[in-house]
Amino acid sequence: MEREECTAHCPYCGEPLTLLLDPMEAGTDYIEDCQVCCRPMVVAVSAEADGSLSALVRAEHE
Repeated sequence: MEREECTAHCPYCGEPLTLLLDPMEAGTDYIEDCQVCCRPMVVAVSAEADGSLSALVRAEHE
């Protein structure tokens, strides 16, 4: 399965980020550092009804 590109914004600095989501990660959370400010954020990956992937990004201690 091919990775899907998703755009999100860092919960700390607000900068737009490009995330590559793996379909095998649907339903999981993982930690990734912001590409701009390097702070750790939680990425929650979910599968939509049409099969596409989406990501909800939040601060690590929210």
